[in-house]
Amino acid sequence: MKISGFSMGKNAVKLYYPMKQAVMSILPIVDEFVVALGNSDEDDETRKQILSIGSDKIRIVDTVWDIEKYPRGMEHAHQTDIAKSYCTGDWLFYLQSDEVIHERYLSGLQKRCQDLLDDKEIEGLVFDYVHFWGDYEHHQDGHCWYRKEIRIIRNNPEIHSWESAQSFRKIPRFDHLNYRQQEGTYKLKVADSGASVYHYGWVRPPALMQNKIKVFSMNHRGKASVEKQVNEHLYDKVFDYGNLSCLTRFEGTHPAVMREWIDQFNWRQQLRYEGQRDTTNPIRNKHEKLKYRVVSWIEKHLLFGMRLGEFKNYILVKR
Repeated sequence: MKISGFSMGKNAVKLYYPMKQAVMSILPIVDEFVVALGNSDEDDETRKQILSIGSDKIRIVDTVWDIEKYPRGMEHAHQTDIAKSYCTGDWLFYLQSDEVIHERYLSGLQKRCQDLLDDKEIEGLVFDYVHFWGDYEHHQDGHCWYRKEIRIIRNNPEIHSWESAQSFRKIPRFDHLNYRQQEGTYKLKVADSGASVYHYGWVRPPALMQNKIKVFSMNHRGKASVEKQVNEHLYDKVFDYGNLSCLTRFEGTHPAVMREWIDQFNWRQQLRYEGQRDTTNPIRNKHEKLKYRVVSWIEKHLLFGMRLGEFKNYILVKR
């Protein structure tokens, strides 16, 4: 059995993505790791960081992003598919550049892949998610945040990254252009991995978080739209994470590969653990809206954690 790891990114270090840590977190159980690295700025050190790992398992594939050809975040899926196309394993383990696996899961994941290798009905494995927010001690677990997602897939040419690279679908005769198409696509039959993905994409110094949102918006809405938002002063204020004391506290341990990264945490004084959000900040998060706060409270306190209208981009098979 052979397992390939793969990921993609552009300006990852400059935008405060722990991409090096993501790669390192599963390197012990993969036979190769493919990174599709976009045409980053000259002052970005992502390539240098990845090469500093010093592993001959790693292969960097240079790419050029084209958000006009692949709008609405589809360039993320396109880049993911590029990385996937270079993988040679039986199973392909995908991590985005802000997703890290705890070392305690590695042996179990390796065994899970081996046990399911000949079970052709299973097309992938689904993972639980821990979405850290603001700091490394709190996480989001409300209605607006996905609880599970596919991160291991079979090496099947009909399986493609989907929408904005959050997930995967089987797309026969795919044109490699419309990654948001729904007609003619099929959800994967998956088994539970028994592991969690630690998602650190919302833990950055507030100023860098604001810049990341701007870049993310450009990938989804186009350069002209973001330039209009800049002229309307949408990004003038520093990002507001809100009152972190209202969130669920993280009681576990972080992956060992994140230790040095977490030691750089020096923006606690810019966060708030009391009071209300800055209502003058035009950037407002979906989970802050009254409707979703009410829905989250009902799900947690009256429905014992059951989600109302939860979208699942997979068919879970018990194995």
